[in-house]
Amino acid sequence: MLPRFFIDRPIFAWVIALVILLAGGLSFNKLPVAQYPDVAPPAITITAIYPGASAGVVEETVTALIEQEMNGLERLLYMESSSDSMGAMTLTLTFETGTNLDIASVEAQNRIKRVEARLPEEVRRQGVTVAKSRRNYLMFITIYSPDKSQDFIALGSYAAASVLEHLRRVPGVGEAQLFGTEYAMRIWLDPVKLTEFGISPGEALRAVRSRNTQLVTGELGQLPSLPGQEINAPILVLSRLTSAAEFEEIILRADRNGATVRLKDVARVEWGAQEYTIRARLNGQSTAAVGIKVAPGSNALETAVRVRERMAELEKFFPAGVAWDIPYDTSTFIKISIHEVVKTLGEAMVLVFLVMYLFLGNLRATIIPAIVVPVALTGAMVGIYLLGYSINVLTLFAMVLSIGIVVDDAIVVVENVERVMAEEHLPAREATRKAMTQIFGAIIGITLVLSAVFIPMAFFSGSVGAIYRQFAVTLVLTMLFSVLMALTLTPALCATFLKGTHPASGSTGIAGWGPLALFSRL
Repeated sequence: MLPRFFIDRPIFAWVIALVILLAGGLSFNKLPVAQYPDVAPPAITITAIYPGASAGVVEETVTALIEQEMNGLERLLYMESSSDSMGAMTLTLTFETGTNLDIASVEAQNRIKRVEARLPEEVRRQGVTVAKSRRNYLMFITIYSPDKSQDFIALGSYAAASVLEHLRRVPGVGEAQLFGTEYAMRIWLDPVKLTEFGISPGEALRAVRSRNTQLVTGELGQLPSLPGQEINAPILVLSRLTSAAEFEEIILRADRNGATVRLKDVARVEWGAQEYTIRARLNGQSTAAVGIKVAPGSNALETAVRVRERMAELEKFFPAGVAWDIPYDTSTFIKISIHEVVKTLGEAMVLVFLVMYLFLGNLRATIIPAIVVPVALTGAMVGIYLLGYSINVLTLFAMVLSIGIVVDDAIVVVENVERVMAEEHLPAREATRKAMTQIFGAIIGITLVLSAVFIPMAFFSGSVGAIYRQFAVTLVLTMLFSVLMALTLTPALCATFLKGTHPASGSTGIAGWGPLALFSRL
């Protein structure tokens, strides 16, 4: 029988327990930390921008085409889209739980390539983006000017150029989104003047594009060179325009008599914001904000710490009059929630061991469950890691609940060994062997019954299943490791720790005090 093997070889039982502790400790360090498990089905988001187009035009020329192409994606549940008056399109594809989003995003990109030729040129130039959809932000970072020397455009440009890319490279950051704007050359056309000169907005746009291009001019003296050629040099020309004055001199129309219409005659050109639709504020002051989302499977608490450390490094290079702050950080609430659950876990263990000592009245008998319970809880960490779960409120709550169940197995073994020692006056080793033959089947039966209660919760579908699956599985894993310890380490500890015999009455602890002793004899 399994318990007899470990009773005769207690060192082997200790080795198994130490291996479980080591594996659980290594798994604990690699487990992601979150407040709750992922409840929503996995999704990816497709975004595109059609500058200047209305919501109806975007719907007809962009959204409808991409939606038609996305039909039939493997394991696709449903999709929802939106087109706004600013020319932006967002299409969210929601897949069945357990879908590999890396493969799904590749398939979506391949289908976009097939429809890309039918999309408007402006949309192709801006690009169609496919990203894993994450609904919750971990934190928001604001870049602001305490002395108000920098406006929101300057702050947004600095954040985009010197902050955003650094944050995206932080381990654990899945997405860093800028809530602000960069500098851009703004051309405000005057419709009255355009009508007077007989120029359409499209004609003005084509003229600007033709003049504001990057030219490839080649090299002077490039191979094959003429005999006697000694030097070669690249040809540099002025191509892209860089100032408002240069844009103002763009010729929109020229007549044969020499009359010209320049851009400044029909428009106002200024160095302004790329867009005015997004504005971030902190205490009423305009700022540039960066939203941080955690990558799947990453530790939220560690990611938040890394982001703060990276911002502290970047702060050394901030220009004068620029500072940063984090007004919104969910990791603080996650940390508090996890801390409270861990504290409850510790309090539960202390109370359980205190009650055991009061009723057993034997310090040696109390030490045995005190050793076995942490091993069972640590072993559950290995299963959580292998299943890809996280440390969250539900998994920790399952461990808190399982303490009472886990300690029962050890108490049943210890109490029965003490009973045999007291009634039959046997040494600890012989009493443990006899006691384990009596309760071996009972321990297995208790574990199977309790597992049958919680295992069905792991097979719930939808959001309910996502919420309770990790709770149920963690509870069952803890019970399985508990029964393993009850059949291996606990008998070995009983055979080596318990000493002497007790009176046949077995009245120890508070069970032997006054009315309790009388009640125990009835």
